[in-house]
Amino acid sequence: MKIIISGGGTGGHIYPAIAIADALKRRDAFIDILFVGAMGRMEMEKVPAAGYRIEGIWISGFQRKLTITNLLFPVKVVHSLLKCRSIVKSFQPDVVVGVGGYASGPLVRVAAGMGIPSVLQEQNSYPGVTNKILATKAKAICVAYPGMEKYFPAKKIKLTGNPMRSQLAKEISREEAAAYFGLDENKKTILAFGGSLGARTINETIKNSYDLVAGRDDIQVLWQIGKLYADTYSDTPSAKLSHVKASVFIDRMDYAYALADVVIARAGAITISELALTGKPAILVPSPYVAEDHQTHNARSLEQMDAAILITDGNAPTKAFPEALRLLDHPEELQKLEYNIMKLAKQNAADDIADIIIQLAQKGSTS
Repeated sequence: MKIIISGGGTGGHIYPAIAIADALKRRDAFIDILFVGAMGRMEMEKVPAAGYRIEGIWISGFQRKLTITNLLFPVKVVHSLLKCRSIVKSFQPDVVVGVGGYASGPLVRVAAGMGIPSVLQEQNSYPGVTNKILATKAKAICVAYPGMEKYFPAKKIKLTGNPMRSQLAKEISREEAAAYFGLDENKKTILAFGGSLGARTINETIKNSYDLVAGRDDIQVLWQIGKLYADTYSDTPSAKLSHVKASVFIDRMDYAYALADVVIARAGAITISELALTGKPAILVPSPYVAEDHQTHNARSLEQMDAAILITDGNAPTKAFPEALRLLDHPEELQKLEYNIMKLAKQNAADDIADIIIQLAQKGSTS
């Protein structure tokens, strides 16, 4: 059996794709998996590091303003379609999987034109442009949120949840997590992060909260600054407080979630899925800089379910940390948020998606 998985551009697309590949391999170690990604994007590094082959195509997103890059866009589309056709003819997959992002568009279109079935995986509550366009060509669409019939054909939708890194499903004690970071297991813990690169707004939130943190010896802060902002925030007074653990990157998010009582984070699909899986009350600060404003849609979906608090990017630097303290002082509200967000958890998402892919491949081989 041969499977192509296409898409990427951000960790929110790449890590679910790798989780699906891992689940397929758990089902059948002899499944041949090939990734297709956009040249120059992070998948070209992350996928080989996970042990999988990847082919790069020359494609990028269409900018919503007039740029020189846009003049090349039609050329890139034609070039990527031709390259994808060559890849598909050579590899001869039984099924192709599109996880969103630039590269999934040309690959799924070419595969559909050659009669090869496709599966889409949509991480967000508001679909990206690529998946909305490809929906008519897909045999199945795996989603993380209910109510996606507004965007996709109902008969194709499979509510699977988002595939997650397997380490998050492991039980870790609060004592073990605190020891890992050199923090106090008995103190209430606020976890703040904006992804591996960081988020300026969330960093400003912690930086601006020096007096609030310094005045509370019953709390501690675990703060991921991010690679882009290491020089700007690592030496701030807030980062130097004894009960603040500031790091450029947290390499064990499973320990971080195990220790956290409340989380301040962006509202990307994978972050939300991790929060649901670990049952963590969260203050979500949607990034205003993402395509289709999908993070606001994600956060609003949770807010409507009483599963998270939404604070806008503009308000977060002054309001997010006080709100975190308020939640810590109202355990009944924390429990409500925890209970409601856990309803969204789909621990077996990657395995369920792998089963859908394999069933589709087997159906194709017998037809």
